[in-house]
Amino acid sequence: MGQSQNSRAVDKIKQLAEYVRSQVVRRRNARGGRSAAEHLIAAMRCVYNHAVDDELITETDNPARRVAKPRRLPSTRRGLPESGLEEVNRVAASTGNDPTLDTLLLRLHTETACRRGGALALRFEDLDPGQCLILLREKGDTTRWQPVSPTLMRHLQDHAHQRGAAASGGQLLRYRDGRPITTRRYDHLWKRIGQHLPWVATQQISTHWLRHTTLKWVERRFGYAIARAYAGHTDSTSGDAGTTTTYIRADLDEIANALAAMTGESHPLAPNTPVMQGGGA
Repeated sequence: MGQSQNSRAVDKIKQLAEYVRSQVVRRRNARGGRSAAEHLIAAMRCVYNHAVDDELITETDNPARRVAKPRRLPSTRRGLPESGLEEVNRVAASTGNDPTLDTLLLRLHTETACRRGGALALRFEDLDPGQCLILLREKGDTTRWQPVSPTLMRHLQDHAHQRGAAASGGQLLRYRDGRPITTRRYDHLWKRIGQHLPWVATQQISTHWLRHTTLKWVERRFGYAIARAYAGHTDSTSGDAGTTTTYIRADLDEIANALAAMTGESHPLAPNTPVMQGGGA
C-alpha cells in the first residue's frame, strides 16, 4: 500500500468513526458517541491486524493503528451512601412480582461486588457452603473464589433448591417457574426502583453502582490491596503500580475479614475477626 493510499485509508477510518459517533441513539446517559467510535476503531484494528497476519499488507501499511481511539471520560458512577442503599433495598423488597429474587440479587452484588455476568454465570455447584465461598466467572475468562456471608450462602442454597437449579444444574438464579434470569431482570428491577426513587432514575443508577459502593467501603477501611483483590482485578506487570501489586496482593482470608466487618457476620475463613456491628457498604 502506497503512502497516499495509506493516508486516504486513515482519513476514511476517521470519517467512518465520526459518522458512527454522530448516528448513535441519544440516551440520557449518552456520552457523545465516544464508546461507539471506540468500538468501531477497535473493530477496524482487528480487521487490519488479520490482514497483516495473512501478509496481505505490512505492519507499516496498517492504517488503523494510526487512528487514535477517543479519550475515555471519567466514569460518573460512584458509591451510594448508606441511606441510599437502604432505600434501594427497601423498594426492591416491597415492590415487584418477585421481591425474594430481587433482594437476593442486590445482596449478592453488594456483598461480592461482582459484575452482572458473574452473577448470571453462577451455578449450584459453584457454592462451597463449608467455607462460605462462591466461584465467580467474569469478563476476560477470569475465575475467582469470593467469600460470602453465611446468611447469603443459606439464601443462595434455598433459592437453588426451591427453583430447580440444585436438581437440574445450570444457572442458579431463576424465576419462580425455573427459567434462568437474564440481564432483562436487572433492567426491569432498576426501572421499577427508579419509579419509586426519582434520584435513581435521574442518576441512571445500575447494578454496577453497587460494585463501586462496596469497593469504596472496603478501600477506605482496609486499603487498596484488599479492595483490589475484593474486586477480582488481575495482576498487571505494566507500569510501576502494576509491578508493586505483585508484592502487596491480598489473600482470601483478608477478603473474608473485610466481608465480616461489612456484613456484621463472622466468616469461616476469618473466625477470630471482630465484626463491626451496624457495618454495611
